[in-house]
Amino acid sequence: MCGIAGYFGFAEDKQLLRTMNDAQVHRGPDGEGIFADGLIGLAQRRLAIIDRPGGTQPMFNHDKTLAITYNGEVYNYQELRAELEQSGVKFKTKSDTEVVLQAYAVWGEEAFDRFNGMFALAIYDKKHSRLVLARDHFGIKPLYFANVGTEKQPKVLFASEIKTLLASGKVLKRVNERVLYRYLKFRIHEDSNETFFDGIHKIMPGEMMTLDVKGLKLKPYTKLQAELNQLAQQNQPYNTDQAEYYRSALTESIKARLISEVPVGTSFSGGLDSSTIVAVINQLMHDNKSATQSVGAQQNTFSAIFPGAVNDEEAYVDELLKVCKNHVSAHKIRPDADGFVQDLNDFIRTQEEPLISTGPYAQYKVMQEATKHVTVMLDGQAADEIMAGYIPYYFVYLRQLKAHKQWIKLIVELLGSVDIFARFARVNLKERILRKRPVPMNNLLGKQFRHDYAGQKFSPIQNNLKARLIQDVFYNSLPALLRYEDKNTMRFSIEGRVPFLDKEVIKYLFTLNDQAIIKSGWNKRILRDATKGLLPEMINRRRNKIGFTTPEYDWFIRLKNRFYNIFLSESFAARPYFNQPAVLEAFEGFIKGDNDSTSMLFWRLLNVELWLREFFDDKVEMPKESIKTDFEPNEDKQLDIKAGEQTYRRYALRTELVSSKDDLNKLVSERVRSFFDDLAKQPKHAKYISHPWYLLISEKVVAITQGRSYFVWDIKPGWWASTLARQVTKTPAGIGLGSPWTMQLAIQEVGLARILYASIGGAIGKLVGKRGVFYNLVGSDVRAIDGPTEYSVYPSNVSAKLAPKDPTKVANQLTDILRANLPSEFSEQFKGCVIIDSNDIGRNVLGQNTNQPDKLFEDIFGDNPLGQSHEQTPLSIVIEK
Repeated sequence: MCGIAGYFGFAEDKQLLRTMNDAQVHRGPDGEGIFADGLIGLAQRRLAIIDRPGGTQPMFNHDKTLAITYNGEVYNYQELRAELEQSGVKFKTKSDTEVVLQAYAVWGEEAFDRFNGMFALAIYDKKHSRLVLARDHFGIKPLYFANVGTEKQPKVLFASEIKTLLASGKVLKRVNERVLYRYLKFRIHEDSNETFFDGIHKIMPGEMMTLDVKGLKLKPYTKLQAELNQLAQQNQPYNTDQAEYYRSALTESIKARLISEVPVGTSFSGGLDSSTIVAVINQLMHDNKSATQSVGAQQNTFSAIFPGAVNDEEAYVDELLKVCKNHVSAHKIRPDADGFVQDLNDFIRTQEEPLISTGPYAQYKVMQEATKHVTVMLDGQAADEIMAGYIPYYFVYLRQLKAHKQWIKLIVELLGSVDIFARFARVNLKERILRKRPVPMNNLLGKQFRHDYAGQKFSPIQNNLKARLIQDVFYNSLPALLRYEDKNTMRFSIEGRVPFLDKEVIKYLFTLNDQAIIKSGWNKRILRDATKGLLPEMINRRRNKIGFTTPEYDWFIRLKNRFYNIFLSESFAARPYFNQPAVLEAFEGFIKGDNDSTSMLFWRLLNVELWLREFFDDKVEMPKESIKTDFEPNEDKQLDIKAGEQTYRRYALRTELVSSKDDLNKLVSERVRSFFDDLAKQPKHAKYISHPWYLLISEKVVAITQGRSYFVWDIKPGWWASTLARQVTKTPAGIGLGSPWTMQLAIQEVGLARILYASIGGAIGKLVGKRGVFYNLVGSDVRAIDGPTEYSVYPSNVSAKLAPKDPTKVANQLTDILRANLPSEFSEQFKGCVIIDSNDIGRNVLGQNTNQPDKLFEDIFGDNPLGQSHEQTPLSIVIEK
């Protein structure tokens, strides 16, 4: 298993090959190699599994007319080797790589269809001056390419990962908006050779590419899809003898995937598919120890568990572990919401393109642990797609029976599936009673973006079970799962193997009639019958399909503040793909339970935003973690400013997070006292002790301690609030009234009539080129309303605040307390308090008692020395220099 890369059409460039290789070092930490000849270059990072000392790549044939860089395993390589040896081929190594190379030398491109396994490869054919790329029948191993030349004169880069192509510096990064739209709207993203990156494509399953002076040519090397459709016509009656044969064939497939010179483990979810693999290996350890040497004395299994969550499968895991007794070393991994946040950026980068749900994160964590113990992992992937493991397949089968007027079978299946349909009926009835509906994705997308791709359709086959399974194996469902698997395993230098995706085993399955797949309301019927007596009945007869996933809804509720902040961000608002106000409103409804949208809908939006930040946005340097002293300015600020003829020094004071439970008078008096105690110990600053000074306080902390701050979940915007908020321009300093919840607070504070009056005035002001009319007309009570802002600390990032009540009264109370509690040398020079609404684009004094004009303090705060919310400096001592 490796990472491969290379080019066609470029002048010899070994540094380019090294750069690309370095970008995928995680795929092959055991070695590397590069080769360049004329217009062709090959590179490889090796994860050594078979013939560890002899399988170095790029590998050449005896006369060096062929060179290969290869990623994968061909499980029937020993049979192919024997056949090639009979025809006179001599081998230098024991590796499957050499078998692949020699097979191409003898059989040409016809060799690819003879391979049973997983592979992505590039072969340089020097005699014909061409490069051949090919990918396995099912697309288990990835192979991406970008043509930066022309069709007739291609200049192609290829690699196992998209990051590798981007690292070359020769591929322009652009969003493929068509793929992005289909992902957001239909939840699909692997149904064509396009990727989310415009100009970067993938070789499709069972496809090959030839590159030479004549140009670029893509074509299938196999007719497997057509063959499966033809085999389905055989419609052989299903019985228990076939289940026994299937068990035998699947066991041989698992044995083949245990061939390894490094330790092999198993990904074990507790579901039917992975449990079958664990149980078969456990049996082989008793019956055929030579087949399980790579497993060791105990089989290492790795399971993601979620104690207390509705989708936890630990009980099923434990049930099979009892059967396996002491022959399993079970590793249980507990992914959680906090870890998910910590890993999120790396997870997004690992996957390279957006995902349907957070489910693959469970696999990511499993592989992170597995790499400490094994180098190869077997996985139950693909069983659902070949044996109808998902509930929608029931409906496809029922429609098929109806279309063919097979009424008796239809009745039998309906009766056998009554529990499944009852579950759907309960959900639909609940929706009707509660009148809750999911928010349509269309409502959450940008208007022009939605319009540009309105013609896109997605129409999976609805009434032919096997045709639908074939479609899902090659296009709709499985390709995405295989991508997730490859990225997650290779991120941690692990080779993932999928025994259910054996070409010959699948061919056999498709010769049987549909009852081998669904019978009497039971899907995966042949697998259930094949594992009777092998698996505990609790697993064999499972009805609840969970899958390798996470408790996503629970995590979203726990992380709602963080995710809400992302939806609130400037970058999200600026994307042409989203309707930010609608997303915020829908997400609030989701948190409150007012709509029936799922976490998967919001994950897709969130994933796209984070993907764009990771791969397209300029990286923003995060605020410094070090906490400043009282005598240092905030970042990018200064201590001194001139206002009028006087220079003032501003000391911004940091506090702990303020809540409604805090006593503002105590908090301020203690914090100011500690400042002056320290001031006397600062030689450079102590000289200002006898100078006149003022205390300026952010209106936010006053409002919060007065209980005038509200979580957005607790505000219920009306029609007027939602409508008017859409007309407000958002600014980097905050959302202002540009959200339904802050607009609702404004309406509640001063009444709808004044808001409408100010809105009309504002509109007229815009026509004549005058700005700020709305806020002048609406008054300071509304001007001071704050919405959540992206970079605020919790809870300011998910709350909205009214202006403080009676700010002048608050200033008077604080002034009296400070004069009474400070030493005389400080209190005698104290000139009063100012409550100020200040940000980087405007200042507004709300109340004060200094006998100085408001404008003086607005000028003193001309550069907002308090900084932004994450700096937690709501107080400022201002001293006349």
